[in-house]
Amino acid sequence: MAEFTEAPEEQQSDGLDVQRYIAVVRRRHMYFLIPLLIGWLIVWGASWVLPPRYKSSTLILVEQPSMPTNYVQPNVSEDLQDRLQSITQQILSRTRLLTIIDKLHLYGKEGSQDSKVASMRKDIDIALVKSENQRDITGFTIGFTARDPQVAQQVTSELTDLFIDENLKARQQASEDTTKFIESQLENARTTLAEQEAKVRDFEARHEGELPTQQATNLQILSGLQAQLQNEQDALNNAKQQGVYYEALLEQYRSLSNTSGTVDGHPTTLPAIEQQLTTLRAQLTNLSSHYSDRYPDVQNLKREIAKTEKLRDDLVASLKDKDAKNTDGSQAASSPADHPQNAATLQIQSQLHANRAEVENRERAITDLKARINDYQARLNNEPASDQQLADLTRGYDQSKANFDDLLKKKNESEMATSMEHMQQGERFRMLDAPSLPVTPDFPNRLKFCGIGLGVGVALGLLVVGLFELLDDRMHSEQEITDLLPVAVLSEVPEVVTPSDEQGKKKRTMLGWAMAVVVFGVILAGSAFSFLHG
Repeated sequence: MAEFTEAPEEQQSDGLDVQRYIAVVRRRHMYFLIPLLIGWLIVWGASWVLPPRYKSSTLILVEQPSMPTNYVQPNVSEDLQDRLQSITQQILSRTRLLTIIDKLHLYGKEGSQDSKVASMRKDIDIALVKSENQRDITGFTIGFTARDPQVAQQVTSELTDLFIDENLKARQQASEDTTKFIESQLENARTTLAEQEAKVRDFEARHEGELPTQQATNLQILSGLQAQLQNEQDALNNAKQQGVYYEALLEQYRSLSNTSGTVDGHPTTLPAIEQQLTTLRAQLTNLSSHYSDRYPDVQNLKREIAKTEKLRDDLVASLKDKDAKNTDGSQAASSPADHPQNAATLQIQSQLHANRAEVENRERAITDLKARINDYQARLNNEPASDQQLADLTRGYDQSKANFDDLLKKKNESEMATSMEHMQQGERFRMLDAPSLPVTPDFPNRLKFCGIGLGVGVALGLLVVGLFELLDDRMHSEQEITDLLPVAVLSEVPEVVTPSDEQGKKKRTMLGWAMAVVVFGVILAGSAFSFLHG
């Protein structure tokens, strides 16, 4: 019998009591092993009861264009991810999926079409495959899950063909649409360019002679007209001087015709003719010093000198004939019309008339030249405004021409890119491997279910053990009794163990180990079976 005495209170250790947990294991191991086995068996058995689902998949490689981009630039969007999303939406459309469902008789005859489409969308798995830098898409996988492995393979093959064909159609259609759009823009640009060309031509036609490109020509023509005007004015002045001379000479002849008699047997007009010849020769000498012999005024003076000399010779000859007749005594009266002075007067009048006609022609030519000079000066004055207006028109024309040339170049490049797409030389999808025929189900993963079952069994066993420990109010160790006593233990009576107690303890220990071996053996055997036949 134990004796007790008061002892000071000692603080209980809050650490992990290993011995207590070992005692619980020894005492409750059967309560742990049996729920462990049951929980594992339930989960593992469910993996064999659930209907298996097989997944077939294939890898599609995204091949870059075989034609170098520096030779033919693609006219299709290079954002592959957006294009894949668009293609995926088209393939996963209700119409496309119903076609495959009806063709392969999927999901039985029961259920609505919408539910079948929704189920098929859940069974389809599409995943992108990116490069090491996680930027470029190098391919994508297509998978389909079904209860029949052959059906899964057939559906995956159908989806793969749809993706490949749809990509080709989408690229070709996009390329053709791009080409058509550029062609429409090119037609608009051609119309705009034609309108700009018409405006420029109309402006050039309305401002002929005032264009900036004609400025040099206008200046040259204006300079020539001014020189020609100066020459005409000089010629007009000479003609007027000549007219004054002819009028004075005519007056002399008229005065002579009204005067009779001679001085020393010679006409009084001969000195005047000599004086006129001297004047004309002086004028000729003056003009010859400034102009060549082909100058019109020089030639006119030479003709006047020749006429005056001829007139002088005729007058001298007539005087000699008159003297001879007087010497022979056979002088006869002559009519005024036959007198040489009358012939000279008529000749002077004719020259004066020609001179007046020349003066009129010169004045008319000067008037025309002044009008033309004014016209060219007006053109030169209007050239700055015309230059600005033409610059505005030309700027619009140049912009339209540049836009047209750029669109024409893009159209040619787009047509080449479209031809490349039709020849399937652009970016395309290529199936690396045919859709696989699954041998093991994708769901349920029986080996994974073994692990889940093990976790469920352990949790169930711990729950049962904890529950029994919580409901058990017995004390199973000396420490528990000591903790309840208010005084320290001075002595204790040892436990009396009989041989039968020892034998029963050994049996319970052996039974526990045997149960543990059985439980873990069953779990290992089931896991191995699931691995081999899963």
